[in-house]
Amino acid sequence: MIYSVVIIVTLIVLAYFIITSQEAFGAEAKGKRLERMKQSKHYKNNQFHNLSYTPSIAEGYSMPKVMYDFFFGKKDPLLKPLKDIPSVYTDLKSIPKEQDIFVWLGHSSYYIQTDGVSFLIDPVLSLYGSPFKFFNKAFAGADIFKPEDIPHIDYLVITHDHYDHLDYPTVKSIKDRVGKVILPLGVGAHLEKWGYSENQLIEEEWGAEAVLKNNLKITFTPARHFSGRKMKRNLTLWTSYVLETPTKKIFLGGDSGYDTHFKMIGDKYGPFDFAIMENGQYNDAWKYIHALPEDVIQASLDVNAKNIIPVHSSKFALALHAWNEPLEKVTSLGQAQNLNIMTPMIGEPVDLNKPEKKFKVWWKG
Repeated sequence: MIYSVVIIVTLIVLAYFIITSQEAFGAEAKGKRLERMKQSKHYKNNQFHNLSYTPSIAEGYSMPKVMYDFFFGKKDPLLKPLKDIPSVYTDLKSIPKEQDIFVWLGHSSYYIQTDGVSFLIDPVLSLYGSPFKFFNKAFAGADIFKPEDIPHIDYLVITHDHYDHLDYPTVKSIKDRVGKVILPLGVGAHLEKWGYSENQLIEEEWGAEAVLKNNLKITFTPARHFSGRKMKRNLTLWTSYVLETPTKKIFLGGDSGYDTHFKMIGDKYGPFDFAIMENGQYNDAWKYIHALPEDVIQASLDVNAKNIIPVHSSKFALALHAWNEPLEKVTSLGQAQNLNIMTPMIGEPVDLNKPEKKFKVWWKG
């Protein structure tokens, strides 16, 4: 009997290492990159930490219960849309360089062009937001953009290494059309494994600043989240960003639970012309690592943003709420606070010099 158990455990371990050795799982930091990570005040006991104590599961919940509910519990009938997500295809390659524009590509992927410089943030343009082609499939209509639609971009920006933000097929496919990559400490190991050169990477920690083309500047700012592409968590850093141009300030929120860092960022770097905020795939059980709708509103107030663009919804079902609930709630709560919540469809171009535009309530019906 004991030999059978040993054999089964050995086979499971062997299968794990065979599976996770595939390219999509990336690489762990070593050498001078790891030594640099160890110098960070946010890196202790071989992992990165949030500014505040951050349990993965909130008080009153247990991981077994959360996992059971996720896989076997009762699902909202609108967990996935009943028909194709409305979208508008915009040819990114034909946008004039002088236009200041935002284009949401679904979930947390978006394209920004401002002051003559182009940015592509967290592009996940393959059909699955996971390392496997059977899990976390994009909603119909939400996957209209493919890697081949991406023009040459000045800066690829990555907030953290989760699969719904760092997509191996996309990042690998666009490699020859990327100038520089902006990413948090440790994440560069994945990119180098996938063919990017060390001198392409602007790899920093919270508080670091980088001067970009055309007198733009980006600052790495805190987020309250976690990271990981295998079993071990927090081997790489996660981040938000402050993008400052000669004409505007933009907060790139990344994934984050609510905490005091939003107020700190607002006080130090605000006010912001735009804040692009995570809004979706939430649950009371993991409120410390993903913002609830009311948290999104408070965080937007904290960073002192004039205009808010919610992302992280409408492409993948990573939580148990209805697919359109995030947009329904954040627009309602934002209206109560007199906030300008901008809700373009996937692919709909947004003129960053005309934020007063009104958008359709496209998620209803």
